[in-house]
Amino acid sequence: MKTEEGMAVATSDTDLTVDRSAPMPLHIQIAEVLRARMSNGTWPVHYRLKPEPALAVEFGVSRGTLRKALSSLITEGRLVQVRGRGTFVTAAEAEPALAQDLTTLSEDFASRGIASEVNVLHCALEDAPANVAGLLDISPKETVVVLRRVRSTEDGPVAYLVNYVRADLAPGIESTDFSSASLFGTLENDFGREVTTARRTFTAQAADDEVAAALNLSAHAPVQYLQQVSYLNDGRAIEYSDVWINSARMRVTSLLSRRGR
Repeated sequence: MKTEEGMAVATSDTDLTVDRSAPMPLHIQIAEVLRARMSNGTWPVHYRLKPEPALAVEFGVSRGTLRKALSSLITEGRLVQVRGRGTFVTAAEAEPALAQDLTTLSEDFASRGIASEVNVLHCALEDAPANVAGLLDISPKETVVVLRRVRSTEDGPVAYLVNYVRADLAPGIESTDFSSASLFGTLENDFGREVTTARRTFTAQAADDEVAAALNLSAHAPVQYLQQVSYLNDGRAIEYSDVWINSARMRVTSLLSRRGR
């Protein structure tokens, strides 16, 4: 390895070489080296990178140059930064932070630079099913907004979402164009309903006919199933959702801390 004034940096015998005499900017060359480490398994999925100062020293560049390289890989979805925990290698599949952050898929994908689109299958006022009414703490048959959507990336459908929203707490929300709007963002920005907590449960299921059709899967294909109840800052439940995730295209990962350690 050489310093900023050197001509090249060979980070290991098997890595690509950063050539300071080449016309290609250093941050692009560094990004190529990092991609190679991920592709050849040197940095496997969930690997935590060294801190930025140490990586900058390793490549003999400023932290600003290093950050440009990392930023491009974060935009590509190859890396993810978790505040207070570090920078991690992601899976080849879309890997949202559903198990650790209270975000929607649209918010999570947007923050990672993953292009996606939504197909709204249904959005209307309906009587609340008995189980949903109980979870939302409303009377049976009270009106809720039922929203059914499929979110897809360039590889195809990744999630089928069915949301039940209390109509009394967001009157008129059924008129929103949810092909471009986030549900939580609409609740917070258009109706002043701040969603602060939620309870999520993950299980494995075999796709029934409805889920298989929505996700373009064969019947009984394995899917991840997520149930969620979302609460406002005053403790009232405002939304219940069922989400089925195509495990072949998206995985859910948790970064955990052990209490008292």
